[in-house]
Amino acid sequence: MRRHATAAVLSLLVCAAAAAADKPDDEAQLRAQATAWDHDIVRKDKAGVERNLHARFFQIDGEGGRHARAEFIGMLLDPKLEIDPYEVPDLEVHRYGDMAQLTGTTHMTGRYDGKPFTSHYRYIDTYVREHGRWSVVSVQITRLAAP
Repeated sequence: MRRHATAAVLSLLVCAAAAAADKPDDEAQLRAQATAWDHDIVRKDKAGVERNLHARFFQIDGEGGRHARAEFIGMLLDPKLEIDPYEVPDLEVHRYGDMAQLTGTTHMTGRYDGKPFTSHYRYIDTYVREHGRWSVVSVQITRLAAP
């Protein structure tokens, strides 16, 4: 009995050490994945945008509207929408097991139907890891005053 208890404790310690060891890699992976997704959005790479989104994805926009996955993709890929390259200078990754929240602010510029626009917002992207793969399950944005 004591031998089984010792084996169980050792097993738990090994699992805890493995979980702690993979955290920096997960954070780096999530940062890289978020940056790649931003580039896919700017390039209107449909496959790249879709690949990053969970099947049950939804977005809450700056006015409180809720958009399902297909509608969100349609809005991003709208031929009238041109988004200039942008950066997220204050990206933070908060990981909770197989869930992570990425937060930051973005100052976005571009054109819609040929007319210039600017948008400054804070966001939170919620990622889940299923079957070893991270994907965005929800996005929520809050509009900010222009910098």
